[in-house]
Amino acid sequence: MSVPTVPEERIDALIKRHADIQAKMATGDLPPEQFVELSKEYSELEPVSVAAKEVKSLREEAAELEALAADQDSDDEMQELAEAELEGVRERLPEAERRLAVLLLPRDVADERSAILEIRAGTGGEEAALFAADLYRMYQRYAETQGWKVETMEMSGADAGGLKEVIASVAGSGVFARLKFESGVHRVQRVPATEASGRIHTSAATVAVLPEAEDVDVEINDNDLRIDVFRASGAGGQHVNTTDSAVRITHIPSGLVVSQQDEKSQHKNRAKAMKVLRARLFEMEREKVAAERAGARKSMVGSGDRSERIRTYNFPQGRVTDHRINLTLHKLQQIMEGELDDLVGALIAEDEAERLAGLADGAAS
Repeated sequence: MSVPTVPEERIDALIKRHADIQAKMATGDLPPEQFVELSKEYSELEPVSVAAKEVKSLREEAAELEALAADQDSDDEMQELAEAELEGVRERLPEAERRLAVLLLPRDVADERSAILEIRAGTGGEEAALFAADLYRMYQRYAETQGWKVETMEMSGADAGGLKEVIASVAGSGVFARLKFESGVHRVQRVPATEASGRIHTSAATVAVLPEAEDVDVEINDNDLRIDVFRASGAGGQHVNTTDSAVRITHIPSGLVVSQQDEKSQHKNRAKAMKVLRARLFEMEREKVAAERAGARKSMVGSGDRSERIRTYNFPQGRVTDHRINLTLHKLQQIMEGELDDLVGALIAEDEAERLAGLADGAAS
């Protein structure tokens, strides 16, 4: 795959900007607001500057060695030595160019945000609900390894102990960047605990990952909302709340409906419902903008289509297959315990490769 070459002028500008910020921060006489702003830019530019310096150094070294290898006045031994060293530099340069190009790809502004995770049982009845619960546990375990905090916002249980639906907040740095490719239909193939004949069943659950929206992202007019309150109840009608604490919010223009009843306080349930509603409206707007930009070209891993079957968990064979990138891993138990880095890393790498290819195609045309 061809990688777009970053022009020398841009590399020099990146290195200079990084050095200028460092010099300004070292003076010690900046206003607090400006210091915070420059610190943020400095930390974001740090890996870019390191990568840019590496590319610049390798390019200069390659040019010097090429000149030495072509110098007719040099003795044969010197030319052979230069050619051998040049081969090594040429092997290292493409990867360095790729690292820099990836760092310079347009960033999704939502990547660093926390996320709303929604899991719903699909086809397969009670087995689908059990699988939905397994998926939720998998993401909870993965969140633990990343140092993220998971808060259950809404949960609807099934009779056999699974989950019909669960909505959770996953808080931390870079949550959306690492979970955004999880959206879609997850399929499971296994023998249900209730299956006496040992026959393998296929069931499914739907996962949606939405970036957490801030107030400035979505403007919600109070006149566009219909808010209903009612008494909360637990699974099977037990634990009935004696106050009208549950909240249902309908966003009239979009038709979106969000309900919350996990908290005993109506105020807290309303705040949680608004958080979920804001995230869903923000995602609707993001999908609209993405569709307009994408045109005919659709990303293999980034569509986030809720109806797309993205992954199969095959228990009898102990394997997990991600159909978007044709990746099969024979480590199902580890993955169900939250070891998702191999899957997440491969999806992120594929997305980067697609976007780099898009830049290269654009530069060539």
